[in-house]
Amino acid sequence: METFKGIGASEGIAIGAAVCINTRIGDIYQIPLPENEIEAELDRFREAVERTRLEIGRLRDRVGDELGDELAGIFDAQALVLSDTSFLEGVQEHIRREHVNAEWALQETVTEIQARFDAIDAPYLRERQEDLRHVCRYVVRSLRGIHLHHLSEVEGDVVIVADDLSPPDAVRLGRENVVGFVIEHGSPTSHTTIIARSLNLPAVLGVTGISRKLADQIDLSIIIDGSAGTVIIHPDEPTIESYRDRLEEREIEEQMLLESSELPPITLDGTRLQVMANIDLPEELDDVRRFGAAGIGLYRSEFLYIEKSPELPTEEEHLEIYRRMIETAAPDPAIIRTYDLGGRKIAREMMETQEANPVLGLRGIRLTLARPDIFKTQLRALMRATVFGNLWIMLPMVTIPEEVREFRQVAGQVMDELQAEGLTFRRDFKLGIMVEVPAAALITDILAKEVDFFSIGTNDLIQYALAVDRANEHVADLYRPLHPGMLRMLKLIVQNARAAGIEVGLCGEMAADERMTAILLGCGLRRLSVSPRRIPTIKRQVRELSLETLEETVSFCSNLATAAEVDDYLRARLGETEAAST
Repeated sequence: METFKGIGASEGIAIGAAVCINTRIGDIYQIPLPENEIEAELDRFREAVERTRLEIGRLRDRVGDELGDELAGIFDAQALVLSDTSFLEGVQEHIRREHVNAEWALQETVTEIQARFDAIDAPYLRERQEDLRHVCRYVVRSLRGIHLHHLSEVEGDVVIVADDLSPPDAVRLGRENVVGFVIEHGSPTSHTTIIARSLNLPAVLGVTGISRKLADQIDLSIIIDGSAGTVIIHPDEPTIESYRDRLEEREIEEQMLLESSELPPITLDGTRLQVMANIDLPEELDDVRRFGAAGIGLYRSEFLYIEKSPELPTEEEHLEIYRRMIETAAPDPAIIRTYDLGGRKIAREMMETQEANPVLGLRGIRLTLARPDIFKTQLRALMRATVFGNLWIMLPMVTIPEEVREFRQVAGQVMDELQAEGLTFRRDFKLGIMVEVPAAALITDILAKEVDFFSIGTNDLIQYALAVDRANEHVADLYRPLHPGMLRMLKLIVQNARAAGIEVGLCGEMAADERMTAILLGCGLRRLSVSPRRIPTIKRQVRELSLETLEETVSFCSNLATAAEVDDYLRARLGETEAAST
């Protein structure tokens, strides 16, 4: 038995047979061709391209039918490459000029294009190489007559293990008897990860070298825990039984929680909380009411950008999504965050320079204010969406009051334009900010005068406050939500919001951990926002707590020296049987 640690990208447990997918296309040889075979080789290439185009088209239609047009748009990037006449003619020119086989000509053309991309200091062009690489792989497969096997012929559940997995491959494989993914590359915001979540399949990323390690092994059983980022190969029987029990318990608990999801989150001493839903994809809207959410606490609008890439979403596409969000949440609020791009999230069309440290660079509100030409499209749609219900607009990565004031100026210009065009909108929408930078947290008494609400983004706030990248295996253990400094910061934000009489909530992952619920309530928070499937769990936890002594408990903890001491104290004081995450 051997255990690997990766990044938990899509939660859940999967047990099955490991099937390694080699997405590499193998060695490509240069084969000289006589003059009289050139036309036949050109025809072979054109036919392979056409087969690939049809295959991608079928996949797009299938995804559109099963998962919606927004997700299907992922395949447009590959289709665009195959429609590029300069690219296709470049390959054919190689065949004619050098009298070589199509595979070699294709590889040479892609290499030349990539070299030109590399010479240009524009990150979005480098990201286009990913689409080019995937298309090259498909065409070579077609030229060689290679097709991915249908996994339905494998008995039982299958866990896919791959060095890399393109969105089309994830869709193609994910609808078979596949129960999970282990992928060496990728990020929690990659298209492949989005598809895994949409298919409700657990996924673990960043397990370096595992595909090569398992490539020569057969009849290999595997367990993955998409919440913990754990991969276990060759599990012994007791471990398999343990995870089967956990899986069964999880299914039973989910059903029980679902049945109780309509019960209100009221503490033992009678305080009612709001538990709202974080949304990434429109496909999750059905879950908002299904799991008993009190509105949408966070819609990450950048996912609309990612899904529409390489095209920018139009104003009407923005508007349609926002209308659906607002009408689903009504009469409760739908909090829509403006683009939070930059950092590790792509912003191909907006980023014009490569930054040495993008996480501290042009991202969030900084990026959108720097490119009002693009940002105004989103803003016009947001303003027009105000007529559909209770829309709250939220700005990410705010650090200074001037950013809010500049936003209000841009919003005022947009409203003037809409009014001049005779389009309807409301001016009384609520405007808030994400508090996710320590400097913003420390001046929330000042920022509270600028906005109507705060939403605390703990994912970034903890990383910035503790100077820890939680995706960095060398320092990830220092990512400690219970650090006394974090407790003090959360208390300060809530106190300043209360003093100013504005709303405050928390939409980071800290809210989704039921072991943290007592702490957050003790900090004074009364509104939490989590992924839809976590709502019943958090509501149940709220119903088991009393606020009577929680604020006193948190005050005591914030004066302890370490996160470990806080954890020990909480377990003793609250009777927790399981350690909180330190």
